[in-house]
Amino acid sequence: MRLEIPRKVEIILHVLEEHGFEAYAVGGCVRDSMLGRVPDDWDITTSARPEQVKALFRRTVDTGLAHGTVTVLIEKEGFEVTTYRVDGEYEDGRHPREVAFTASLEEDLKRRDFTINAMAYNPSKGLVDFYHGMEDLENGIIRCVGDPLERFTEDALRIMRAVRFSAQLGFEIEEKTRKALGILAPNLKHVSAERIQVELLKLLVSPHPDYLRTAYEAGITKEFLPEWDACMVTEQNTPHHCYTVGEHILKSLVNIRPDKVLRLTMLLHDIGKPVVKFTDENGRDHFKMHGPESEKMAHAILRRLKFDNDTTGKVCRLVKWHDYRPLPEMKAVRRAVNKIGEDLFPLYLEVQEADMLAQSRYRRKEKMERLKGVRACWEKIRAEQQCVSLKTLAVTGRDLIAAGIAPGKEIGEILQYFLELVLENPQYNKKEILLEKLSEYTK
Repeated sequence: MRLEIPRKVEIILHVLEEHGFEAYAVGGCVRDSMLGRVPDDWDITTSARPEQVKALFRRTVDTGLAHGTVTVLIEKEGFEVTTYRVDGEYEDGRHPREVAFTASLEEDLKRRDFTINAMAYNPSKGLVDFYHGMEDLENGIIRCVGDPLERFTEDALRIMRAVRFSAQLGFEIEEKTRKALGILAPNLKHVSAERIQVELLKLLVSPHPDYLRTAYEAGITKEFLPEWDACMVTEQNTPHHCYTVGEHILKSLVNIRPDKVLRLTMLLHDIGKPVVKFTDENGRDHFKMHGPESEKMAHAILRRLKFDNDTTGKVCRLVKWHDYRPLPEMKAVRRAVNKIGEDLFPLYLEVQEADMLAQSRYRRKEKMERLKGVRACWEKIRAEQQCVSLKTLAVTGRDLIAAGIAPGKEIGEILQYFLELVLENPQYNKKEILLEKLSEYTK
């Protein structure tokens, strides 16, 4: 078996071997190459000590000498080269207290998380696979190296990584590994919100975001997203729905393209439904004002998971308006674009469609026709460059001052008045027409 290895990686392997050391590409790059994918990066493991690696290459960066890692720069591109090592005790459930270097590749691979990540490759020696990673790749299995309870106790982040790899690759989690997930899920309290965020996001934008169900069934989401667990047990007795809130969310995730903002929006768009649920005397469920409630909860969740302000702002705005349904008429759509924002309106249309396709088939044709009409209006608004915000209004505050309006609060009120006129009558968006309307406003 021969893998295609980048020329720069081959150079590093060759230099190390030429000086009497063992050297292999290792981990995710080997796994991805076996799957016919292009690896994001190439990691190298070697019997050479960090100081020996540094002596062999002209340009290096001390990435993590205590853990045996040196970054070797070849033509300005960096490759991490790490000495074979054995990890000491994991005192905090995340990091080994100390590491010891070893001359054994097998010992180094033994400390890794999953069998599919514990393979090494060298062009001259071929594939090294002590733990049957290739077999698990072929069978679509996520399995811990050795005892899963030990692996997850060492590093609780591996609990999230197991589900994430499962979702990315479409693999099943092996039974003992799956059981260990549930037993040790509470150890996620040792993991920072930033690291959980990274793994959650990778899961959400994977080909199988609905594998979040696996995390729920193992008791993992309870540790960092309990609001979503509530959704999984919240029934929706209404003609518009045929799933629990949680299952509806999972279906909607699959229905939308793998964009960070869109997938986070679908995850959180109905997160407030368990809070606002009301069942009437006929046994029918209602979720009035779940949009604003979901927006409030989404903001708290995204803050808790340390998402950046831009992502948080966009997701919360989409969650707030996800259930807003304007008529498929130009005036109504212009106002909708003004409310939601020109930047997010195309995403809002995608959110509405994904949401709709995850509901029951009750009145679906009618719903889709309305959305199709709204989309057509939006396309016309864009094609004709109709004004839907102050940004493209033909009159500015300077124009009003030049027309004799004193600077101050009234400037903003007049601009808003003009925008209301233009939203109703887009042909009014000409400087001379709007300034003529100024007398009407002052009256």
